[in-house]
Amino acid sequence: MTNKITNLFNIKYPIIQGGMIWVSGWKLASAVSNAGGLGLIGSGSMYPEVLREHIQKCKKATDKPFGVNVPMLYPQIEEIINIIIEEGVKIVFTSAGNPKTWTSFLKEKGITVVHVVSSVKFALKAEAAGVDAVVCEGFEAGGHNGREETTTFTLIPMVKEVVKVPVIGAGGIGSGRGMLAAMVLGADGVQIGSRFAATEESSAHTNFKNTIVDVKDGDTHLTLKELAPVRLIKNKFYNEVQELYQKNPTKEDLKELLGRARAKKGMFEGDLDNGELEIGQIAGLIHQIKPVKTVFNEIIDDFNTAKSFIHRL
Repeated sequence: MTNKITNLFNIKYPIIQGGMIWVSGWKLASAVSNAGGLGLIGSGSMYPEVLREHIQKCKKATDKPFGVNVPMLYPQIEEIINIIIEEGVKIVFTSAGNPKTWTSFLKEKGITVVHVVSSVKFALKAEAAGVDAVVCEGFEAGGHNGREETTTFTLIPMVKEVVKVPVIGAGGIGSGRGMLAAMVLGADGVQIGSRFAATEESSAHTNFKNTIVDVKDGDTHLTLKELAPVRLIKNKFYNEVQELYQKNPTKEDLKELLGRARAKKGMFEGDLDNGELEIGQIAGLIHQIKPVKTVFNEIIDDFNTAKSFIHRL
């Protein structure tokens, strides 16, 4: 399967693993890369030296390309960028910020840069900043999200219509059928997060992985838009957020309730009551925790089966 995305990253299949906080360590990234996709280390939940350790371990675990996802609101971003350069990482996905800030600098170092967007407006800004591709992430996605609430399957064709760089679809994609649908609508590849969160190699806590498997449709909700929109599983903490909304809270009230390290508490430490449990709507189709290789093979088989069915129509 050869196209713009496989050529851009020198990978076998146009499948990118989302760089999720507290979930995407070196084990997950290297497993996805070894399977033929592009693994991403999620730097957003790592201190700089922890990121260095994950990059070094990933280099030992795979000889295939892998990258690092960098949320641009990260407080120690200069240190993160310097470590990426020092360790010879050749692919960086940026998100949650202005792509103009670092794209030129990274590209001057020979690094391929991709930016995550949630709207046509930001896709055009990313292209103007010089990125090599954009990820179009619809509001079905887990974790932090765009304010526009544009769905993936409307966002992909709208972005494809106006940009020349390759387009990667993300949000609500967790199967080969979803991958094919995204590509029919104009995506050159897909980024998958939630499905890889529920794998053996994911660094998520076992409690969180088991909760993902139990999620049904309607069990997640996009909330905390006044701070940074985030899709959460409905648990005790989520209910506390909704109760606070009934009192017309200020941003400060919401920040006080949110506190610190809620995502770590939920996804990494396994506190299912008091932690943030970030996952996408596609979790309703995730029924089992499996090795990355098995998940990857299922996605490819599903894609080929769906493609063959279309050809028979």
